[in-house]
Amino acid sequence: MIYLCIPAHNEAPTIGILLWKIRKVMAEFGRDYEILVLDDGSTDETREVLNRYRRSLPLRILASGDSPVGYAAATERLLREASRVARYPKRDLAILLQGDFTEDPEAIVAMIKAVEGGADVVTSHLSRPGDALPLALRLTGWLGRRLLGKPDTPVPVETDPLSSLRGYRVMVLRRLFKGKEPVLDAAGRWSVSAQLLALSLPHTRRVESVACRLEAVPRSRPSRLRLVQALQSLLPLRGLFRGATVRPPRAPVREAA
Repeated sequence: MIYLCIPAHNEAPTIGILLWKIRKVMAEFGRDYEILVLDDGSTDETREVLNRYRRSLPLRILASGDSPVGYAAATERLLREASRVARYPKRDLAILLQGDFTEDPEAIVAMIKAVEGGADVVTSHLSRPGDALPLALRLTGWLGRRLLGKPDTPVPVETDPLSSLRGYRVMVLRRLFKGKEPVLDAAGRWSVSAQLLALSLPHTRRVESVACRLEAVPRSRPSRLRLVQALQSLLPLRGLFRGATVRPPRAPVREAA
């Protein structure tokens, strides 16, 4: 089973487009899946848009309550829920996507194939035809790697520690979230993405990275990203990856169907 986890806060203009594209990709690929969306205190029509898709998609909507809980808590709740309901944690997969449709769901297929091929965590790196990424994205990716340090792990060199599109074998999530206390406490999407990757590495045997096309959809609202504040939020995480070692490979374990 593939669990597609989407934290959403005021994403009414894009969440429907994203769900439609996910449906198309998964129908062509042919895998069982469930979409988990956490509506984090949206004040626009996000919930109404989601409700329109409940009959046509395997969609389950979670709610944070009357007020937003923030990206870290929303992400953790989604991944914990996927971990809780998964029947086959050694082969089930949770993939985290953004509700603003800046990441192309076509990358889901490559992530599933990577896990089926033996990866425990699949990261992503942004690309465009001819690799013509905007200078700002190239700069932030470089700064993120410099700030967070070089991981003592066999992580692919093209991995962007700030990229939020990522896949996790459910067994990794169960080891990471084995207690009831919150695990993610970073501020902002970039910091949470980096923290989640670093904390998952000790429970991981193999990491792969796939290219994800940067979507150029029309923006219906101004970007919430504030570059200076986002980079400042990474400073407390300096050295996060140092000493985060991947567990040595073990013989594969057969799991009853």
